[in-house]
Amino acid sequence: MPSSRGNQNLSPVRNHPHLYEIDTWAWLEELSARYGRSINLGTVPSQEWDKLQQLSFDFVWLMGVWKRSAEGRRITRTHPDFFASYDAALPNWTMEDVTGSPYSVQGYVPDPRIGNENDLDAARSELHARGIRLILDFVTNHTAPDHPWVASHPEYYVQGTLADFRKEPSAFYLVESNGRARFIARGRDPYFPPWPDTAQLNYYNPALREAMLDALREIAQHCDGVRCDMAMLSLNDIFARTWGPLLSGFRVPRDEFWPAAVSTLPGFTWIAEVYWDLERRLQRLGLNFTYDKRFYDRLLDAAPQEVRVHLEADSGYQVRCVRFLENHDEKRSAQVFGKDRLPAAATLLATAPGMRFYYHGQLEGRKLYLPNPLRRTADEAPDPEIQALYSRLLSITREDVFRQGDWRLLEVRPAGDGSFENLIAYQWRDENALKVIAANLGSASSQGSIALGEEIDPIRRYRLTDQLNGRNFDWQGQDIARGGLFVRLEPFRSHIFNVQTAS
Repeated sequence: MPSSRGNQNLSPVRNHPHLYEIDTWAWLEELSARYGRSINLGTVPSQEWDKLQQLSFDFVWLMGVWKRSAEGRRITRTHPDFFASYDAALPNWTMEDVTGSPYSVQGYVPDPRIGNENDLDAARSELHARGIRLILDFVTNHTAPDHPWVASHPEYYVQGTLADFRKEPSAFYLVESNGRARFIARGRDPYFPPWPDTAQLNYYNPALREAMLDALREIAQHCDGVRCDMAMLSLNDIFARTWGPLLSGFRVPRDEFWPAAVSTLPGFTWIAEVYWDLERRLQRLGLNFTYDKRFYDRLLDAAPQEVRVHLEADSGYQVRCVRFLENHDEKRSAQVFGKDRLPAAATLLATAPGMRFYYHGQLEGRKLYLPNPLRRTADEAPDPEIQALYSRLLSITREDVFRQGDWRLLEVRPAGDGSFENLIAYQWRDENALKVIAANLGSASSQGSIALGEEIDPIRRYRLTDQLNGRNFDWQGQDIARGGLFVRLEPFRSHIFNVQTAS
């Protein structure tokens, strides 16, 4: 069962929480350089934890704390396919900079560079003292190729034959023990080549499922929830589609894995990395939050109206979506959106319903992508404009209305031309506040009329204060009620209006 140590400082999880992902190894390297001494999780200065509290995060995900594979490290140091990404992030990198992937896990104990279990628990206590919950990784699909189970329980893994190996050598690796040779499958997503530093677990084996539940119980002693890597790959039908020819001798499980996992740890927080339109399905199986990659993709590449259509989904689904502009698998948002487009995208991220997910370095406007096996990137100076943007947004969204209020998508009507289709508008309401958000996702100046409906009393006057820049706009209620709230925005700019009655 999850440890209750330090939980007395934790309030119930808010409906629309904020999550901050920290690349733990890279963070500790940064802190060690800044303070001039080697720092692990147990010796992080208290002011660094204070910074996270000041940003009002509900969850901190310490990504990559678990013991990294020695064999995985050898692979990532010598596989030429990785080198171009290392060169881009850290010219003149050395072997010591390649620490191996945090998703090639040799065991669910902290990596020695990160600290030990006491250090991990000390970090959790520091977060709890500041009202923040700790999220750790649960790598559902695979282990490292040198995980102890490979020798002690090879039946936990998908295995092939010599013929399978000859057909696709990169998909298997040879393990020899007790006078027997086995071809263990490398982990994979069915749409991409196998991951060379992994061993594929067999979710058709009931004993493996029990072992994974035991692993979860151990992980839960040190955290308040888990981010489940590639959670959809263990679904029965997805697993069969990926591995069916190699599953002879195993029956299709009667139940899915995830309900058993969730019921094992009541009160735990489950965040699923999931794609392929399987988000609702994982939610129905009990996971609290699911990645919303389509939100990211549509903000990046789609027409503004596709973003609006995406936000028309039912509220019960949206409140469990994880919205992001970057993470350790995506390129930096400052690079792919650019400073011109970022203000509107960041406003939507900060104020959309669901879990708002920020990544280590995002708030400073970093552009260099950190490949998972590297411990650091080249030094980058913070971008003052991007820092100021996120500082404003995080300050604004500390307000209860954005975390516990009621959200509603608003209709935007034409106001003289067709540019209204570039605008996204919605509101947040609680008993104390009304906020109206409008963003222009188009590359040209756009205008439209936002229908506020019953929120506005025609006989009153209103002052709308744009919290992004402090500008005030005075309106007669009857004008808003009759014609809507007129807005005109420059490309990729936004408003966050605090709506109050005027005296």
